Amino acid sequence: MTKTLILMRHAKSSWDSPTTSDHARPLNDRGRRSAIALGDWMRARGWIPDQVLSSNSVRTRETFAGLGIDVTPSFSGDLYHAGPDQMLPVLARATGQSVLLLGHNPGIAEFAEQLVQTAPNHRRFHDYPSGATLVVRFDIKNWDQLQRDTGDVLDFTVPRDLLKG
Repeated sequence: MTKTLILMRHAKSSWDSPTTSDHARPLNDRGRRSAIALGDWMRARGWIPDQVLSSNSVRTRETFAGLGIDVTPSFSGDLYHAGPDQMLPVLARATGQSVLLLGHNPGIAEFAEQLVQTAPNHRRFHDYPSGATLVVRFDIKNWDQLQRDTGDVLDFTVPRDLLKG
């Protein structure tokens, strides 16, 4: 049996208001367009999660909303600026067959690198820019069996690839 993880960094956020807290920063216009494009890409490729685990920040909430996926998300402060050591136990409690985990850098990039056997052949994988999305499959029955360096990469994209032209 296998499980699929969709590991996504939030889309591009706004820095327009210096008085807005980091947690409350919204997406900018490019980020909103990117979230929609990512949702379209996910549907076109068949990467539809049945469970969503997300940071509770404004920008991750808005990214999820832009995806247009009909799944009730679970927003958690445990994933706000979480590193791999915080993400792994959250994911271990997941119950979905295909899980979208939506978070922040640098943690999400570090987690992506730790999970895969072989990194995707994409120049932006290691810096994991805003909206970067990895789809990875694990040969496990339950998420609590997840181990580092065991994921098979199925797909990877960044918004810039989707918004060309």
